Amino acid sequence: MSRRMQDLLFEGFGLLRYEPSEMRVLVRHGNIVIADTIRAMLVWEPRRIVPTYAVPVADLRADLAPSTGEGMPTPDGVLYPGIPFAAHSADGEVVDVVAGDTRFAGAGFRLDDADLAEYVVLDFRAFDGWFGEDERLVSHPRDPYHRVDARQSSRTVRLELDGAVVAESSRPVFVFETGLPIRFYLPREDVRAELTPTDRRTTCAYKGHASYFSIPGQNNVAWTYLEPADGVTQLAGLIAFFDDRLDVFIDGDRREHPRTAVAEAVRQEFAPD
Repeated sequence: MSRRMQDLLFEGFGLLRYEPSEMRVLVRHGNIVIADTIRAMLVWEPRRIVPTYAVPVADLRADLAPSTGEGMPTPDGVLYPGIPFAAHSADGEVVDVVAGDTRFAGAGFRLDDADLAEYVVLDFRAFDGWFGEDERLVSHPRDPYHRVDARQSSRTVRLELDGAVVAESSRPVFVFETGLPIRFYLPREDVRAELTPTDRRTTCAYKGHASYFSIPGQNNVAWTYLEPADGVTQLAGLIAFFDDRLDVFIDGDRREHPRTAVAEAVRQEFAPD
C-alpha cells in the first residue's frame, strides 16, 4: 500500500530524532566562543517541529555544571519554536553552560540516549551568535528535510473578511513550505484594506525577519519581509496574510481554512489572538 510522503515525515514525530551534520557549527556569545565543531547533531525532541544543535562535549569551549535554572512544564501537542527550550519532552539532565565568569542557566541538556551520550544540546536562544560555516544562523537551525519554494503565479488570489475584499491580485507569489499550507504573497498595491504597522516582529530561519500589520477587524494578520533571505528574495516587500482568519479564493474558488495540527501551532506562534 502506498503512503503519503508527509505522513512518513511525521510518523516519528513523537520520538527523539537526530541527524548528523557535516557543517561546521560555531557558537558564540559576544566575544566568548562556546563551541566550535564539525561533529554537530541536529536534534528534535519528541513533538518539536524544528531542530536544535547538539555538540560533542569534547568540542565545548565552556564547562557544564548542575543546573541553577528553573524548568517548566512541557505542554501537550505540537511544540512550536516559541515554546522555550526549558520545556523538554525527552528524558535527560538540564545543565548550566559556564564560560569564564558567565553562567548560562539551563542552556544545556544532556539526553538520556545512548547515541547522544557524548553530546549536549544547546539552547539556541541563550547565545547571540550561531554560525553554519561562515554564515549567521537565525531563529533556529535549518531542517535538511524542510523546503521553501517561492513561485510567481498568474492565478488570481482574492482575500475577503466578512464579505469585504481585503486584497486581490493576479500577480501573486505562492510559497510552498514543507508541512505548511500554501502562503500567498501579494504586491502591496493590490491590498485594498488599510494596513497599520504593529510592533510585532518574528524571525524565520528560511525567510528572514518579518514585520506585521493589522487591518480593521484583525490584529497582526499580515506580514512582510523587507529583506528576505537568500532563495526567497522575490518576497521583498510583498504582503502575506494568515488565511485561517480570512476567506481565500483562487480563480474564484474558495479554499478551506487550514486545520492541521502544525498549521494551528504556527498560528499560535506567529499570530496569537
